[in-house]
Amino acid sequence: MNTDSTQTHICLSPQDLQKFEGWLTELKQTWYQTIPVSQFMQISPQTFNRQHFTVTAPMAPNINLHQTMFAGSIYTLMTLTGWGMMWLRQRLLGVEGNIVLADAHIRYHAPINQAPIISVVWPETASLMPLTTGGKAKVKLEVQLHCADKLCATFSGLYFSY
Repeated sequence: MNTDSTQTHICLSPQDLQKFEGWLTELKQTWYQTIPVSQFMQISPQTFNRQHFTVTAPMAPNINLHQTMFAGSIYTLMTLTGWGMMWLRQRLLGVEGNIVLADAHIRYHAPINQAPIISVVWPETASLMPLTTGGKAKVKLEVQLHCADKLCATFSGLYFSY
């Protein structure tokens, strides 16, 4: 897995690259063990560089009768991308928390007929620091789904961690 993103230029040390690759593998295993549909959908974390996280999934297990991606698969992909960013950022901070999606809105802009790339950028104003003292954190994440370089869906999710 490549943990360097061409969209957000951040230099990563070889140690960070190795650490982040391990986290992406652990995240995928966590999803597959705790959210069984993620394994059926073949959701796969792709890149992480502290600020930017990407995920993908193949078309075949997520296709509908129109030969495009099923809306439920799109929603799941975008929800888990936001959840995954929260999980990865907790790892960066060295804390654990129960992550839940409290509120969300999705907009479907165009049919998806190729494997998508789902991405999220960590907001500059977001903080998980309350978790270091046993508190709760609330973060609003904006997730985008691109297919063949076209924006096909947008998702806004409010995540809590406690």
